[in-house]
Amino acid sequence: MIQTSKDQLWADEAGTLIPFNRTTPYERMTERNAAKLAKEAKAINAKLTAYKTTMRELCNEVYDTFMAEKKVGKVMKGNFTWFNFDRSIKIEVSISDRIEFDSLHVTAAKEKFDAFLDRNVSATDEAIRAMIMDAFQTSGGKLDTKRVLGLLRYRSKIKDELFGEACAILESGIRRPDSTKYFRVWQRTGVDGEYELIDLNFSSI
Repeated sequence: MIQTSKDQLWADEAGTLIPFNRTTPYERMTERNAAKLAKEAKAINAKLTAYKTTMRELCNEVYDTFMAEKKVGKVMKGNFTWFNFDRSIKIEVSISDRIEFDSLHVTAAKEKFDAFLDRNVSATDEAIRAMIMDAFQTSGGKLDTKRVLGLLRYRSKIKDELFGEACAILESGIRRPDSTKYFRVWQRTGVDGEYELIDLNFSSI
């Protein structure tokens, strides 16, 4: 709640009531300016939210129309880029999937990898041991999914039953709980013909 000079008492963060005449010019200024900035921020946020909804609808319309013209059946929407007629405006749509691993699958796969290391990896193969151990290091209680997924790339190179079983367990434990869709609008400049990003930065909306 925004407090003004019309309020005889102002409440602080603890709920204590302070007479207005005991507040300082600085405190009154911060109350006034913070209120103005918060009000404008909410208005901008509302406009960006509405704009993103419009962008999603128009991009879907472009995608569906293109597929209909090309007589392509219903296709799962993925990353795509489209342009206006003279290609002076470029619109990019990209989807980023968040990947997680089921904890039980991680535990089972880790045991398989440990057995593989104990049985196969000698002192001369410490690079392999380090790669596997690093993949299961956590930060803030979370695995680095890129490192874990990196192990799967070695399945065809490391011909070992235990390693293959561990990779299969990891793969079956992959979860994609949600995905984020990003929109970017570019406009071609008249100077060198390159596209310049119109920065909206509303990916969190």
